[in-house]
Amino acid sequence: MTDDTRVLYNADCPVCSFEIDHYAKYSGDRALPIRFEDLNCIDMSDWGLSRDEAARRLYVLRNGELTSGVPAFIVLWQDMPRYRWLARIVSLPGIHWLASKAYDHVLAPLIYRWHLRRLAAATSTES
Repeated sequence: MTDDTRVLYNADCPVCSFEIDHYAKYSGDRALPIRFEDLNCIDMSDWGLSRDEAARRLYVLRNGELTSGVPAFIVLWQDMPRYRWLARIVSLPGIHWLASKAYDHVLAPLIYRWHLRRLAAATSTES
C-alpha cells in the first residue's frame, strides 16, 4: 500500500459519486491513505488535466504515475484490502481487455454524455 494515492472523480455525477463515495467511506473507516478529490472543487494544475478531460473517466495518481479508466480502478482496488481480489481478476488479460473495451467505448462515453446533458440543463435554467 502507498501513502500517495489520489483519486480524481466528478462528484456532480450521480454514478461516479455513488461508487467513489462508497470507496471513500470504506477507505476512511479503515484509515487507508487514499485521498478522493472532486474535480469540481480542486486546482486541476496538480493533475495536468482540464476539468473536461477529467470528467471523461476516472483518474488515479499513485507515486507520481497517472492512470485512467480500468487501470485506474485496478490501482485503487489494489490499495483497498476488500477489493484486491477484484483487482487481480480484472488484471487477467482477457478480462482486462473486455473490461477496458466496455469502459472506454460504452460506460465512460455514456456517463460523460450524461454529464454534458446535466451541464447544459443547469446552464439553461440559470439563463
